[in-house]
Amino acid sequence: MNIGEAASASGVSAKMIRYYESIGLIRPPHRTDSNYRIYGQDEVHVLAFIRRARDLGFSVDETATLLGLWQDKSRASAEVKDIAVSHIAALQGKIDALQSMVRTLQHLTHCCGGDHRPDCPILDDLAGTPPRSKGH
Repeated sequence: MNIGEAASASGVSAKMIRYYESIGLIRPPHRTDSNYRIYGQDEVHVLAFIRRARDLGFSVDETATLLGLWQDKSRASAEVKDIAVSHIAALQGKIDALQSMVRTLQHLTHCCGGDHRPDCPILDDLAGTPPRSKGH
């Protein structure tokens, strides 16, 4: 199949397929006499693996490591689990940071009158200025 068909079958865009090839994440495919890329089911399966790993938030480097482990039938599953556990911790850190941002913004929007006056605790916070006390 050509690159467009491989893209459709794997869920990875043709542009990303070319990128993954350029960085060495996937092997260069066979080419026709007219230099068109030709993909088979094995390549599509690899691309689908990459897509799933990327959808789960693994970096390109982590995906490369996981791909290598997937292709190594003598691997220890402990290596794979270690990568996943580390990734979970990183994701949890991002979730915690996002939840903190939500709490801060909820507090600031609660404090904002949202009226015609120019006082705005949201802008004050962004500017790093202390909130103004009422009556000043």
